[in-house]
Amino acid sequence: MPNMPHQTIHLFRKGLRIHDNPTLLAALESSEVVYPVYILDRKFLISAMNMGTLRWHFLLQSLEDLHRNLTKLGSCLLVIQGEYELVLRDHVKKWNITQVTLDAEIEPFYKEMERTIQVLGEEMGFDVLSLMGHTLYDIRRRCKPVPELHLAECYRVPLPEDLEIPRDPQSPWRGGETEGLQRLEQHLKNQGWIANFTKPKTIPNSLLPSTTGLSPYFSLGCLSVRSFFYRLSNIYAQSKNHSLPPVSLQGQLLWREFFYTVASATPNFTKMAGNPICLQINWYQDAERLHKWRMAQTGFPWIDAIMTQLHQEGWIHHLARHAVACFLTRGDLWISWEEGMKVFEEMLLDADYSINAGNWMWLSASAFFHQYTRIFCPVRFGKRTDPEGQYIRKYLPVLTNFPSKYIYEPWTAPEEAQKQAGCIIGQDYPLPMINHKEASDHNLQLMKQVREEQYGTAQLTRDDMDDPMEMGLKRERSEENSKIGKRARNREQT
Repeated sequence: MPNMPHQTIHLFRKGLRIHDNPTLLAALESSEVVYPVYILDRKFLISAMNMGTLRWHFLLQSLEDLHRNLTKLGSCLLVIQGEYELVLRDHVKKWNITQVTLDAEIEPFYKEMERTIQVLGEEMGFDVLSLMGHTLYDIRRRCKPVPELHLAECYRVPLPEDLEIPRDPQSPWRGGETEGLQRLEQHLKNQGWIANFTKPKTIPNSLLPSTTGLSPYFSLGCLSVRSFFYRLSNIYAQSKNHSLPPVSLQGQLLWREFFYTVASATPNFTKMAGNPICLQINWYQDAERLHKWRMAQTGFPWIDAIMTQLHQEGWIHHLARHAVACFLTRGDLWISWEEGMKVFEEMLLDADYSINAGNWMWLSASAFFHQYTRIFCPVRFGKRTDPEGQYIRKYLPVLTNFPSKYIYEPWTAPEEAQKQAGCIIGQDYPLPMINHKEASDHNLQLMKQVREEQYGTAQLTRDDMDDPMEMGLKRERSEENSKIGKRARNREQT
């Protein structure tokens, strides 16, 4: 006897898109009726991830865009607020549901949610289908209308004020599949730029993003990583010479896969304790210094400008992330990477369980990265690509009138120059919170000792090759380094 078509709830979690959505496709192919549902479980979201105002706005915009796109296909997105399990129990009964479909995810909290849904399915008698989505979604297919279209009004996407979230975000990124696809198509028009993209050569303090800026859309699944990968392959096939992984655009997607793979197999991936690949480091606990770093009050304009952009826009360049992460951890403040990870999780629109934790372990030299003598200078690093300090002037207007020779070190400006600039250092803008040279020298010795004591752990993620994302920077310095010669400690200040 043939299987009867299902009455299905398709649960959106990430994957907030219609294009290339194989789980949604499977639901459509097996069902008479599909209810597209997003359960807005605030208790779960708050406990599982630290979401700041900009991230909440991006999520709500993405849900609203998904609703509009489903409406064009004769369906709608039903946003139901409440606890996951209670919402499912109620609506499985109410709608006579025989199947629940959802994307498989690798985060522990999403895995636990899926296990709960599987148990609920056994109890209530509905099937559960979850797919990783390795096949491409046919966008020519159409969603089948849900019955009782008045449900769309009952289960609308909430407004920010409904969730007591402040309005008026300044971020230039608007959430949603539509915006993500528009940005993608705009980039793909410039095939020469796509073919020759080399990430280490992009500029961390450009006034407009020097990379694609697509990461927020990949993070929530508004854009398909697979679709982007295949579109890149088509462009590469037409190019005689193109950049290669790990620095090419496809290389960035492979890095993403790398972190997802390691995170899925590593217990306690977002913590130091109980994490088998992470060095166990006795980091300082200093709430005051952490607060200054978080609130862009370090007294180093390059660092503070980056953190201000993070607050205002929810995005910063990957090398800017390197700079502030190194400063917080092994470079200057010797504060745990977990604290920095939490701040990024709250503020970054592209915050991602696997990539965020993986990069913080990398940048703090707790795992993956072993060129720990390479410490980013909070003055020289930014000056190299923006000697006039235009980036600092944009995000720290209090320093706008400083001459370029003082903009990265305003505390060195004579008192008269400070008065002319309308900013007295120590009053209108803070003095440096730390002596970079002394702190970095001290921390370098601490890190050396840790790695000697925990040699076995360090070797678990050892690669004798230099950090491939930094190789471009190293080549630029090779001539200078050959003149200086090999120092006893082999230390590099970028």
